[in-house]
Amino acid sequence: MTSLSGELLRGLPFKRIWLRSQLFLRGFCVLVYTLIFYAAYYLSYQFRFDFNPDERFRTEFYQTVGITILIKIAYFYVHHHFRNDMFFASLKSLRKILESTACATITFLLLRQLSIILATRCGLYMPIVSSSTGVILIDFGLTILFLGGVQFLARSFREEFLLLRSDSDLKPAYMVGATGETARIANIINSRKTVGFRVMGYVAVRTEDYPVHSELDFIPVVCTPETLAACAAEDGVRDLLVVAGFLPGPRFRTLFDQCRSIGIELHVIPATEISVSQTIPIRKIEINDLLKRDPVFLHTDELKQQFQGKKVLVTGAGGSIGSEICRQILAFEPKELLILGRGENRIFFLERELRELKKSTLITPLIADVTDRTRIDQILDTTRPDFIYHAAAHKHVPLMEANVSEAVRNNVGGTKNLVDAADRCGVGRFVLISTDKAVNPTSVMGLTKHLAERYVNSAAETSKTKFIVTRFGNVLGSTGSVVPIFKGQIEKGGPITVTDFRMTRYFMTIPEASQLVLEASVMGNGGEIFVLDMGEPVHILELARDMVRLAGLPDGAIEIQQIGLRRGEKLYEELYFDSEQKINTTHPKLYAARHREFRRDLVQRQIQDLLDLAKTGDEAALRRKFKELVPEYRPSMPGKPS
Repeated sequence: MTSLSGELLRGLPFKRIWLRSQLFLRGFCVLVYTLIFYAAYYLSYQFRFDFNPDERFRTEFYQTVGITILIKIAYFYVHHHFRNDMFFASLKSLRKILESTACATITFLLLRQLSIILATRCGLYMPIVSSSTGVILIDFGLTILFLGGVQFLARSFREEFLLLRSDSDLKPAYMVGATGETARIANIINSRKTVGFRVMGYVAVRTEDYPVHSELDFIPVVCTPETLAACAAEDGVRDLLVVAGFLPGPRFRTLFDQCRSIGIELHVIPATEISVSQTIPIRKIEINDLLKRDPVFLHTDELKQQFQGKKVLVTGAGGSIGSEICRQILAFEPKELLILGRGENRIFFLERELRELKKSTLITPLIADVTDRTRIDQILDTTRPDFIYHAAAHKHVPLMEANVSEAVRNNVGGTKNLVDAADRCGVGRFVLISTDKAVNPTSVMGLTKHLAERYVNSAAETSKTKFIVTRFGNVLGSTGSVVPIFKGQIEKGGPITVTDFRMTRYFMTIPEASQLVLEASVMGNGGEIFVLDMGEPVHILELARDMVRLAGLPDGAIEIQQIGLRRGEKLYEELYFDSEQKINTTHPKLYAARHREFRRDLVQRQIQDLLDLAKTGDEAALRRKFKELVPEYRPSMPGKPS
């Protein structure tokens, strides 16, 4: 019977033609709401006057019913009620009904008072709304009662008749957390036939959750993590749903390990605003979810004011960080976004992507090498940007150990060219993207990034341009980073190669790194080094094991080999020099540091001497110069781990 009714419903012409049209559904919702508003207002008069209103109030009803309904429709539209939500009743939708009806009722009472003033002081009788306070208050109650009742009836009809499916079609699942928000999402999941899950209960994991054995929106709170295995076995549940960010990193990791040990699959719902008319975008666990710290979401309230109508130049725009900075900046409506890179293919595809994201901002692609001083001067003289985000750099440690002159020319010389041109052209703010490898460097890459930091900070001492440095650790998923390397090795069946089982690294996501850069550009006054509080460092060996688990493989299925440190690599990364003073900022997860003071004229001579030496290609002389300029430089040598 269920299968037959489902086939009949799927075969109806109106099902195929209209129910997929959001415009039709919204129009249908408006019609139903209008009828409910009319019925509530009509019955309010009947109840108020014992079903026998005199001629005056019958006339008043017909004179005021139109404006009353229009006011209600306006408030309900502003509060986003006409989005097919009448089929997805929940506690949140009931609160929305209460809020909208209360706003309309307050408006009616104010208009009633206005009518009284016009009648008594001006002798002008204008029936805007009902003259009876009793009618207005009864209408308030009936509107909530009727709308709430219709929504819950519609939900029941949808669940009992339209969404009838066999047990094999819908997987029973638990939802992590017993809160109002998780209940709202669970309700949407249970109201949709396309999600593939049916939430059978909640797992209470926080102190603010509803207690076990209670009910939340007709779904029971069944257990805590400690009793998850027994309850899941009893209910036949093999899937657990969690909203991304609902649990802090360490607790999420613990839950992941627990689910894996008892044969339950954990699914993630992205932490975005999910509307009732939207498909729930359930995804698998990603390595980002297992970070050993809470993800950081930086404040962006002031960014639109800073960027709107301005010109922004991003170097290295085709890279992982540069391209994400471009995407995030577009949300703040700059006048022009200049994307600079020397690889034409990346800039070509990035330009196409950005044009689709935001048509109001002028996207200007620039093919240039930051080491070409003449070209950089010409670009800045012509464009005169308000902001420069300098993300162009050579970043791969082993490659730079084998190409020392090129590392100096690009990372140091390219930064010098941009800093000098920005200072001369009066750029408002210049932000250098740096790395934790610049602290007590052991590699050529880290050393050159430190010297780039030094040049930027020395320029800040005398320039009107606000020169700022942002420093962070490894970026998950960036090109050439450890995560895609491990993923490729797993896909080939292994082995996974780890340089040293003791090695740790700080990690952050690409969006976090980009947000840090933007936040620093607003917060900085010039001369600061901004560092994200990245929590505890992650063991690379544990990261490799996590990725094996995420691939659905048992422990030990992929061999993990220890191959020894490569030249320039560190076992442990640092975020500050000992001589740098750590300063709190207005954001609890963002810190600043003041670099050691370097006279600009001295730094300019030192950097120019280094660049002249790089032209000779004498690697030994360059390394001697490194130690002279940066006493903390301690180059590491390759070798097997102890």
